Amino acid sequence: MKFLIQLFLVAMLVSSCDYFKAPKEPKAIARVGKKYLYQEDILDLVPKGTSKNDSIAIVKSFIDRWATQQLLFEASERNLSNEKVASFNELMEQYKVDLYTKAYLEELVIRQVDTVVTEEQIENYYIKNNQYFKNASELVKLRYINLVKENPKFAKIKAKFSSFTKKDRKELEQLAVQFKSYAFNDSIWVDINQVYEKLPFLNIENKNKYISSGINFQYPDSTTIWLVKVNKVLPKNSATPLEFLKPTIKQIIINNRKLELVNTIEKEITNDAINDKKYEIYK
Repeated sequence: MKFLIQLFLVAMLVSSCDYFKAPKEPKAIARVGKKYLYQEDILDLVPKGTSKNDSIAIVKSFIDRWATQQLLFEASERNLSNEKVASFNELMEQYKVDLYTKAYLEELVIRQVDTVVTEEQIENYYIKNNQYFKNASELVKLRYINLVKENPKFAKIKAKFSSFTKKDRKELEQLAVQFKSYAFNDSIWVDINQVYEKLPFLNIENKNKYISSGINFQYPDSTTIWLVKVNKVLPKNSATPLEFLKPTIKQIIINNRKLELVNTIEKEITNDAINDKKYEIYK
């Protein structure tokens, strides 16, 4: 019986040896003074698919940079004046306070802020502040199609693009797979700089030739033809239309609510601290 008990204890000890093993120490790959750089610090440093030589170069450059920073930091600790060190410590402490409080307030605001903005609220804000809303550049309402010159249905497409009834638009949308690019929503204001990106033959120099209210034209390049209809142009420094500003105004309203909420939270926290005797001003 005694032998069986001893055998059981040995078996338990063997089976439990992994449990009592000390955790593996992280593997160091470089040292500067008492500071170590560990293998785990560079795990995601090299992008997948990088060649062996490039990988070695990336890792070595990182290690050299780390070592240089550590050496410089040690030298600065030895050589900077006590006044500067004290000043930096104050800055770091203030940065920590700012970082923590900003993150905390952001979390509180996200939980509490009302992000629903009605059309009426947007319109009211626009009416009250429309004197401040001026176009930084021209705004344009247009539609266009870009298709290859050899398209056998070119005449039909051009005719439907010009008349552009609901039926025509639907048929053009069904043919859109044949187009290099297109845009049919000509009731939306678009900044002229976006138009330059969409219609590469346009630029500041030739803009006045092609961009004017009501103009309908086609422009051939080496392999394709552009069909363009400009519905309306709003000059620079004109009053910006409400429909163009709606997303911006909505965000402004939400941001104002956030600022108001932050002020309310700060006041509540301060008043609660005063009531709880956690905050006192000594006279």
